[in-house]
Amino acid sequence: MTTIQWFPGHMAKARREVTEKLKLVDIVMELVDARLPLSSRNPMMDELVQHKPRLVLLNKADLADPRITELWVKYFRSKGLDALPINAIKGEGLPKAAAEAKRLFGPKMEAMMKKGIRPRATRAMILGIPNVGKSSLINRMAKKTIAKTGDRPGVTQAQQWIKVGKDFELLDTPGILWPKFEDPQVGLRLASTGAIKEEILDTEPVAIYIVNLMNSRYKNVLETRYNIESLPENPREAIEVIGRKRGFLRHGNIVDLEATWKLLIREFRGGQYGRISLENPQDLPVEEVQAEPAVKVSAKVEQTTPVAQEADLAGKESALAGVESSSTDETPAGEAATPEVEVKLAETTTVE
Repeated sequence: MTTIQWFPGHMAKARREVTEKLKLVDIVMELVDARLPLSSRNPMMDELVQHKPRLVLLNKADLADPRITELWVKYFRSKGLDALPINAIKGEGLPKAAAEAKRLFGPKMEAMMKKGIRPRATRAMILGIPNVGKSSLINRMAKKTIAKTGDRPGVTQAQQWIKVGKDFELLDTPGILWPKFEDPQVGLRLASTGAIKEEILDTEPVAIYIVNLMNSRYKNVLETRYNIESLPENPREAIEVIGRKRGFLRHGNIVDLEATWKLLIREFRGGQYGRISLENPQDLPVEEVQAEPAVKVSAKVEQTTPVAQEADLAGKESALAGVESSSTDETPAGEAATPEVEVKLAETTTVE
């Protein structure tokens, strides 16, 4: 069993600060990775946000399977949450996201104006796990470099107000990663996309997870990428074939497995395999898809929010509008053979 220990000390403090800062904002912009929308969410999010209107932004949509991303948008809307796919680096979808955030604030603004309060900027809070693109989103929306960015988790550490034009303000906060992973697969998914620091990774199970995923859902991609006629179903055998094909050999014609593991992880993260999604709402248990919306906003907002009304109607007609669920209670194909990963707290881990 592989153990991934990762829980920077500043995260616990960030959670407390988020609770306080929520009192200052009108809406929450929850940033998730479009390739793994559930694993890249914080399970405490519903508890923290509670009644605040929320907009789910599926970032890095350019790296995810577009067909599956659309299913996720419908999934979130069926839960009463508006959702939009975006690309924070290129700015794709951001104007629409800002407009939607302002619209969500509309009911409160109208109520304030009726009381004689002067109109003010919409105040939004961006929340997300490390390395999901919070800083890139802020910099792009502000049209200049404000928040420090990097391809390493835990870069953004200080909370700050960011003005975006005259009528929109963002409060950036460090990402929050939950103190434990109940599902070992979550750790593997996050490690595959780079949301967990490389210094604490055991590359073998991550590489095996990637090969399992590709073999089960995008099998021809690996074969085409490495010019292999037929890749073995067994992930370890497949890794050896790939390593030999790429010339990763040690003395005695033995495949350099470590070099091959790193290659698979590097190319997966770099997008060399194309647009890949690690999670699909069709894999969720039926009862989870049919569950009531996790977040309920005030009656006034519900009455004036078309997305909420649409989701409510869709929920009555179908558990997930437009999604033909083929889910079972079993682990999705391609993940069963992956080595287990145990994730524990490591409160002394430093953040660079």
